[in-house]
Amino acid sequence: MTTNACLQTIRSYYSSLSDKEKKVADFILSSPDKAVYFSISELAEASGVADATVYRFSKRLGYQGFQDLKISLARQIVKEEANIHESVSFEDDAATLASKIFTEHKRAMDDTLALINEETLQTVATIITQSKRIDLYGSGGSGVVAEDAYHKFMRFGIPIQAFSDSHQQMMSASLLTEGSTAIGISNSGSNRDVVDALKTAKAGGAVTIAISGHTSSPLTKVADYTLTTSARESLFRSEAMASRMVQLALIDVLYVLSALQMKDTTLHNLDKIRESIATKRY
Repeated sequence: MTTNACLQTIRSYYSSLSDKEKKVADFILSSPDKAVYFSISELAEASGVADATVYRFSKRLGYQGFQDLKISLARQIVKEEANIHESVSFEDDAATLASKIFTEHKRAMDDTLALINEETLQTVATIITQSKRIDLYGSGGSGVVAEDAYHKFMRFGIPIQAFSDSHQQMMSASLLTEGSTAIGISNSGSNRDVVDALKTAKAGGAVTIAISGHTSSPLTKVADYTLTTSARESLFRSEAMASRMVQLALIDVLYVLSALQMKDTTLHNLDKIRESIATKRY
């Protein structure tokens, strides 16, 4: 599919669509500004159909999948500068840009804090402290967050690894068993590699945890527990900004909660770590 006229393409195919596919078409045509920000599961829910119907609809129109359709839709209805950041315009000076981006990050932090479920947060922290092994999965910007979690959680003395490579994610997930924990991080919740890794880990008996900005997504559907973040970030844009910041903040919360639950071990390990890295500084 090379044309950017996504809405026109939908209209031209409309008569040949199935009844369920027409429901997806109707929603996109009536609310393209909402659909462009939806995950596949959110669009399916809003249209009253299954995820598979949205995927078939996208393929019928000639797209590689829903993400490909959404990119085409974004090219048609979204301002060019929104591909860089949702809040900015080409006329903004540096100070205005900084103010807008900081404001968006602060809003994302406040919104995520309001979404936190205390019981789930405490439960996940307990699961982390009682795990015999922890594997973290994330790609792109979420892969950076997985690495940050690895850097913090290793202080607990629990075997832990972070994987951003899709093959390594599946290899590690296939070796997880009961007593292990797999944490998948994806703002969209639709990253196929992370979803597949979490599915594999769950099949082996591991507890699965999702950190995602979309409560109804393929990732959250395979997770035993979900921690939800909030950031109004385009799923058609590849650069994670506000979503990455709230994910990092949530990891900090999990680290501190877990550290307090096993404070003696954590404090002992921190002393050993400080001694070992003291020679690395002048």
